[in-house]
Amino acid sequence: MNDLQILTGDSLKILPTLTAESVQCCVTSPPYWGLRDYDHPAQIGAESSPELYVENLVTIFREVRRVLSKDGTLWLNVGDGYARNGGTGNCGPNAIVGNTKKLIQKRNCKVPACWGLKDRDLMGLPWRVAFALQADGWILRSKITWIKKTAMPESVKNRPTSATEEVFLFAKSPAYFYDARAVREPSGANLRNYWTLGPDPSGNGHPAAFPRELARRCILLGSREGDTVLDPFGGSGTTGLVAGELGRKAILIEINPAYSQIVSERTTAFQPQLRMLPPPSEESEPDRRVTKTRIKTVNS
Repeated sequence: MNDLQILTGDSLKILPTLTAESVQCCVTSPPYWGLRDYDHPAQIGAESSPELYVENLVTIFREVRRVLSKDGTLWLNVGDGYARNGGTGNCGPNAIVGNTKKLIQKRNCKVPACWGLKDRDLMGLPWRVAFALQADGWILRSKITWIKKTAMPESVKNRPTSATEEVFLFAKSPAYFYDARAVREPSGANLRNYWTLGPDPSGNGHPAAFPRELARRCILLGSREGDTVLDPFGGSGTTGLVAGELGRKAILIEINPAYSQIVSERTTAFQPQLRMLPPPSEESEPDRRVTKTRIKTVNS
């Protein structure tokens, strides 16, 4: 039976309420620093500095490590950015796209006062996050390069257009579960650490969703049927949707109620046999108030 839980609230408050060692793997992509505004005062990515962004992610993934089983893994996609993205307006690398807001744009016009960053520096955020997590106790096992078939157009003339992102594989302990037979190269060889993937064919109402194939590979490699998969930045619900298709349970945490609703609608559209069940009746502390939506497969 597939079981998808959508928890609406702040990951920093919800994760401590989850049972320790109750999740087999975590597949997630946090909001990138300084790019978009998700309309919540506690959102990740709107910190005053990239240094604080890294610190907040370390705190969140420390809780993720607690809820992972002893042989659990974390699959983490983090985007990069430049120390100064130019001015505000409708053109250039800092253009108004999606739900980017003027407040974030104005902040990005200044070079952050950390890490010796200079004007036009690539910040190296994915690796800064990876090294910080490594220092906090995670075992960094692999760096996978996600090669985008359709890259975001850039009007830059002084560097190549960015068309790749990083996906890191972390383990909680040296003896972790990894099913090398679940995903292979077309030749039958062991899967390589570069994945050429295109976007999903249709939009899903979220400005920064990753491909379902990316989630599929991570889930197949890092879990078994019946296991629970976690995404503390639920977004459009790709992790939960794919987990259900693969016979896994899933827990999604999403800070924005509007995106939680998108996940519910998207899941029902892809899997018509799913029906909504009312949230369990339970009392929550005022500072940990969480909206829960449970979706379970119903035999027709």
